[in-house]
Amino acid sequence: MEEKKKKKRREDSGYIFNRKYEPLIYLLPFAIGLLIFTIYPIINVVIMSFKNGYRLSGSYNGIGIENYTYVLTNKYFLSAIKNTFIYVFTVVPIATILSILIANLLNQKIKGISFFHTAYFLPMVTSAIAVGISWRYMFNKKFGVINWLLGLIGIGPIDFLGATAGVAPYNMLTVIIFGIWNMMPFTIILLLSGLQNIDPMYYTAAKVDGASSSTIFRRITVPLLAPTIFLTVVVNMISAFKVYNDVIPFWAGKAGALGTNLYTMVYWIKETFYSKLRLGQAAAASIVLFIIILFFTMIQKYIQKKTDY
Repeated sequence: MEEKKKKKRREDSGYIFNRKYEPLIYLLPFAIGLLIFTIYPIINVVIMSFKNGYRLSGSYNGIGIENYTYVLTNKYFLSAIKNTFIYVFTVVPIATILSILIANLLNQKIKGISFFHTAYFLPMVTSAIAVGISWRYMFNKKFGVINWLLGLIGIGPIDFLGATAGVAPYNMLTVIIFGIWNMMPFTIILLLSGLQNIDPMYYTAAKVDGASSSTIFRRITVPLLAPTIFLTVVVNMISAFKVYNDVIPFWAGKAGALGTNLYTMVYWIKETFYSKLRLGQAAAASIVLFIIILFFTMIQKYIQKKTDY
């Protein structure tokens, strides 16, 4: 009898052990992949950023902060930081505001709305490079449709893609316009999802009280949509800081019409790493980019927590 009780206790303890650690067994493949393909590369990049003259063979000249000194004093990287900031703080706010307005319209029950859903979501399923090439022809000074439209109201032609006397004033504007268009579909999808989760009861009560459409939008839609708006701003800002594909198609892989006037941080990192094989300096620039993204993400998270809706 005693032997049976001991056996049962062993079986019960084994069952409890299995229940406790069984989830870990299922998570193990994911954890291994995360460790190999995410955590290890991050640690390796941090270490690499402090290795002077690092080579693919693994050899280096010494340990220090020379890579960071080079990066933070390099005029092209400083220009890349400036261009990236201009892009981020122009594209993200404009794309967010336009997406809120469009998502609100797409949330209405009107005839033919499915056509507009398809039209606005189309960029999500197309290649950014392929679409960028199409936009390059649209921005063409001689036969581009954008200059043709501007000509109808007496403006232009504007050389969006070119440079004159060593100056390319419209190159950044070109990338910003394309960036806004490219960012909006994903933002609209998230905002539309947030709008559809708002209880219609709030709108019904507001209409009963005689509230106008603009008042309903300002006092009900925007406050209740605020968590989704914060989410889209955070995601889009992270994506915008890593802008690269928006520059490539317009100047056949060059950083602007002058070749160096439209460096972005990711573009500079890619060129330094792959073309110049300055691996340590590229790693240091990557860490700088990571710190900047982390800083602005934490600021937005702090603002979101302090904002009471």
